[in-house]
Amino acid sequence: MADGPLLADLHFGREDAERDVTEGLLLRGAFLPTAAYRGAVTGRKMLIIGRKGSGKSAICMQLMADGAHTDGKVLVTPDETAGEEIRRFELQGLPADSAKALIWRYVFAVHAARHLVAHAKGTHADKPRSVKALARFLKQNGELDSGRLDDRLARGVRGLQTSLSLEAFGIRAAADLASSPSEGARAARQLEIVEQGVTRVLADLGCDGAHGPLLLMVDQLEQVWSAESDSNSMVIGLLLAAKYAAGLYGRAIRFLLFLRSDIYDSLSFGEGDKFHGDELRIAWTEQALRDLALARARASAGAGLTAERLWRELFPETVGGEETAAYLFRRCLPRPRDAIQFLNLCQETAWLMNGRDRITEDDVRQATRQFSAWKLNDLSLEYLVAHPFLKRLFPLFQNTGYVVTRAALDARFGTAAETLHELFPAYAHALTPSGVIDVLYGVGFLGVRRGNDVVFAGGDDLPAQPHETELHVHPCFRAALGATSAIDLRRYEPSSARSRIATGYISPAALGTTMVTREVRLLGELIRACHSTLGQTGRAVGMADDVRDEIVQQIQHVLDDANATLVSAGRGGSVDADDHLLTAAHYLTGLAAQLLDSGLEGAAGSGGVAHRLTEESRRLRRLAGGSYGSSGDSGGT
Repeated sequence: MADGPLLADLHFGREDAERDVTEGLLLRGAFLPTAAYRGAVTGRKMLIIGRKGSGKSAICMQLMADGAHTDGKVLVTPDETAGEEIRRFELQGLPADSAKALIWRYVFAVHAARHLVAHAKGTHADKPRSVKALARFLKQNGELDSGRLDDRLARGVRGLQTSLSLEAFGIRAAADLASSPSEGARAARQLEIVEQGVTRVLADLGCDGAHGPLLLMVDQLEQVWSAESDSNSMVIGLLLAAKYAAGLYGRAIRFLLFLRSDIYDSLSFGEGDKFHGDELRIAWTEQALRDLALARARASAGAGLTAERLWRELFPETVGGEETAAYLFRRCLPRPRDAIQFLNLCQETAWLMNGRDRITEDDVRQATRQFSAWKLNDLSLEYLVAHPFLKRLFPLFQNTGYVVTRAALDARFGTAAETLHELFPAYAHALTPSGVIDVLYGVGFLGVRRGNDVVFAGGDDLPAQPHETELHVHPCFRAALGATSAIDLRRYEPSSARSRIATGYISPAALGTTMVTREVRLLGELIRACHSTLGQTGRAVGMADDVRDEIVQQIQHVLDDANATLVSAGRGGSVDADDHLLTAAHYLTGLAAQLLDSGLEGAAGSGGVAHRLTEESRRLRRLAGGSYGSSGDSGGT
């Protein structure tokens, strides 16, 4: 068993990369190099795309702190003021995307110019005339000092919309550009002059290949993005500008753009197909999350911590019969932020709240409920801009089974459709049963059954297809929704039969040795009915494993109770077998109805199971002389 101080030291870091760097954990071996990181650091990819919390900013922070890249790094993170400057930027004669591309190109050119002037001053004794001209341009336009991004953008906006000071390059803007046919053409010409000044310095310094490139990164655009056309133009303009500048500056300047996947996937523009080769999407497997967890645990609790000690001593070996690591990572979305939050919550629940020196299964279960509530709320906030109605859809899945068919969801949605359309009239086109499924699948709330697997959105998986009828709520959200069983099946509670056993009540039919023999035979028939139903369930190969397990579990309750009652009867206990059979038959009938109502019949294989449940219920009623008529064998043997 681990001692207290080790659990107290265990920490998996902060969920935001900025604080992780500030507090040092990210730089003490807690960063896990991934394919996305390798693609970024080698320059093979320009667009790093991933969901919120998938590690985009961690890659960015690692690159900024990486001592191996010392040739110049610039990180651009627009705040709301800077974003507003770009969103409002327009030029007569140019479409919105092209206009916003110009302002981004200006930002890149100024950063490149400032870097080259500083580099020439510190490295080159003889500075070419082109460097001096570039320095004069920066000074004349107030760009020599770094300053705030929004201030630089404001100056750039004014300069491109009116005139930049270009005398350093031998251009008198007012006179030499007077013949430009439009405001947009004039701005484009001014920018070309600035960019030519930068490329001339690159050529004159002859640094291409002599040292590493300037690394220019843009991150956290989601802070200034909304689902409006001007926001989309801002992002499209960034992509166009980076593509253009990468070709213009060659190997001397490298660009990295970190974009949230929902933002990138919402864009639609003619040149979008030209960026596929620059894309790299962040994807996390369970094994990668395990590796990340161990790396972060070692960074906080000591490099000697092994995976076996982490998952068998500090954490319980299993939770509910499932290996703990598999339990945890299956119940969070596949991204580092969720994993870090869940792991830290388990540690805090055990150490801070319950004062333990190791994490127990109860601690993990307690943390699971809290974490699930967090994530359900976080999901609605993550997509608040794109899908403001998302939170209103969650009640459709509350306090029911986590396996849902399209037919069942259609019925539930019908009761909520009018209210949703009144609250969100602008989204009525998306608020249809099929539209809701598409949205919930896209955000990772729902998965679909494909063959023997349940697939959730991520990577290159297809969206939910119309023929895919079986939907699963992600395990991350089930505890918060009260949807912890595959289907909403009532548990077997033979209260009537058990009350007679507990009180010692003896029915007239139970008197005498002959009646005991009949009771044993009737209980045996109930046991046979349970085995028959379990066999039918096992043969329903098209049924989802979770659904099959849930049915088996409920039938097993009936079987266990019948076996216990049979043992009592065999020992001479007082048992009302007729009442026991009628109670069980009533439960089996209800179970069949619930199964059919769930919509999981047909392709899922539940139709045969429901039919078997109904037939066995009828047979038991006949044997007990119940509502379907007497068997004619009520007098014993």
